[in-house]
Amino acid sequence: MWSILANPHRFMGFSKIAIPITIGLGLILSAWSLYQGLWVVPPVPAQGGDIARAMFIHVPSAWLCMGLYVGLAGASFVWFIWRHELADVAARAIAPIGAGYTALCFATGAIWGEPTWGKAWRNVILYDSRLMSVLVLLFLFIGYMALRAALDTRQKAARAGAILAMVGLINVPIIKFSVDLWKESTIHQPSSVIRFGEAAAENVGIHPVFLVPLMIGFFGQLLFVSGLIMLLMRAEIFGQQADAILARRLSEA
Repeated sequence: MWSILANPHRFMGFSKIAIPITIGLGLILSAWSLYQGLWVVPPVPAQGGDIARAMFIHVPSAWLCMGLYVGLAGASFVWFIWRHELADVAARAIAPIGAGYTALCFATGAIWGEPTWGKAWRNVILYDSRLMSVLVLLFLFIGYMALRAALDTRQKAARAGAILAMVGLINVPIIKFSVDLWKESTIHQPSSVIRFGEAAAENVGIHPVFLVPLMIGFFGQLLFVSGLIMLLMRAEIFGQQADAILARRLSEA
């Protein structure tokens, strides 16, 4: 499958069909999840009451921003080792989407966390391991885009960006395990869906009434993001083709 889509012409044919399906289905599932989360499921008194409904935006965005960075690093690795141009196109498409989802994760976490913790996120960010590591992730996405924009040739930009993306990958497991590793330096709650250690053994998790719409919403967002990445990749490929045609015509003039 991946070897087939690695061919730009096959990718363009596949993405032309896949984009409307993934974006359309993703929006439908996401809308259903938000409707359930904002108006149907009961409030959670232990998590701030109705404000806990922010989880249906915050949790999928948190998972996706980490997943998107893994995708960015993976695409960068493929380009760095095999110089596959479509991988670099994918990395460039992932970066702004990842930055947007990281900002969304941060914003919704602040909205949900302040009444739940009793402290404003801006007052705890400097010593909270989870908040700080997510902020670093946002800076990595922004730094990747800024670095690429600052260099004068695409090869230099792709190489520098790939190195930054691969090195920054170490931050993803730090985000995931920060609450468990540095309990004394965070007020963030432990994981409720993907659990390890004591929480998994005690079967401490989220109730199905919340879990089902949450997971459907995440799957919907995943489809939507996949379609959006393919859309940006197509735009990048069309731009490269237009630049090549313009350069050829100028050389012939």
